[in-house]
Amino acid sequence: MGYSGNTSANASPPSVLSPTSSSSPPSSPPPPPVVLSPCAACKILRRRCVDKCVLAPYFPPTDPLKFTIAHRVFGASNIIKMLQELPEEQRADAVNSMVYEANARLRDPVYGCAGAICHLQKQINELQAELAKAQAEIMNMQCQNSNLFELICKQMSAKNEDENLQPFRDNPAFLLDESVLGVAWEPLWA
Repeated sequence: MGYSGNTSANASPPSVLSPTSSSSPPSSPPPPPVVLSPCAACKILRRRCVDKCVLAPYFPPTDPLKFTIAHRVFGASNIIKMLQELPEEQRADAVNSMVYEANARLRDPVYGCAGAICHLQKQINELQAELAKAQAEIMNMQCQNSNLFELICKQMSAKNEDENLQPFRDNPAFLLDESVLGVAWEPLWA
């Protein structure tokens, strides 16, 4: 709430300054920006935010709810201890995990994340059973379709065969006649 003394319209916001990285090696990630206003954790804890505050890079002053949720479940000292024990590249993931776990614990005080995991596993099992049922129905329909196609083909071939023999049945010239053969038929037994 203090007056910064900077009235220029083009000046950067007073809360964040980016450090120069001319002396750092190119392979290391850039360090987090230096924060001039206290981080959300220090604001909530009502303490002075020091330059090397462990919580500042992960709990920015613009998102106080993030720290509040984690603080309710884990406590500030435990959060600081966990972050100090981890290498810096894993700390952001750890903070996100703590906030997620704290949210789950606040929603479901008995089971927390385990309750969410069990619920998701139950959904997976139900969906897998539904998928297997749908696949069985598809297989059944494919078999029915194949059988129907085979039956139609047999009927069409029988119909074509009948149509091909029809001229011979209707034409009297193709009937066996003694005058056509020139031979008199004799009975087999006399």
